[in-house]
Amino acid sequence: MKKLIYLSILAATILAACGPQATPTMNPADVQATAFSAASTMVAMTQAAIPTATPLPPTDTPAPTPLPTQTLPVLATVPISAQPTLVPTKSGTDNCVHVLDMGEAGPTRPVMVQNQSGGALNLSLNLYKPNDFGQCGAISYANVAKGSKFMIQIPSGYWYAYAWITLKSGSSTSSGSFYIQLANEDKQNLIIGKETIVLTP
Repeated sequence: MKKLIYLSILAATILAACGPQATPTMNPADVQATAFSAASTMVAMTQAAIPTATPLPPTDTPAPTPLPTQTLPVLATVPISAQPTLVPTKSGTDNCVHVLDMGEAGPTRPVMVQNQSGGALNLSLNLYKPNDFGQCGAISYANVAKGSKFMIQIPSGYWYAYAWITLKSGSSTSSGSFYIQLANEDKQNLIIGKETIVLTP
């Protein structure tokens, strides 16, 4: 009978060993430790993903912006009757680079200025050496319209004429020299061309 009991226990043990396994249960402390470990890992990974604070590279300090240059305003049209002007630059010796003193330069002669240059112009007339009255200097006329004619009065002496011409295709200059005789009272014509300036009877 003892044999039978042993065999029964052995058979029960074998049968129990071959049967399905029971589901293991976890200890609550182990579950808490695992959750804490997972949370710590996520926090560490989040911290690692945050970029480190690196200093910004230095930026160039902008140079001061230059002030805009002023453009000269367009000169107003000078009426024919207006007196010519030029800024005086007289120095110790009379180099004739100053405004001509028309009151001291002696009698004047009529001259008809004719702009045949094909554009508007600025005209400078320079009595470049002292005349019979010891006077020299310059007079000028601004914004002489294309094709215009006007009368001026100038004293006798050696003159140099220079014109700055504004054309549709750009700009040009014109020049020439002439002599006004003291005794001549006849009207003369100062013809301003595209390249030359001539005095004709």
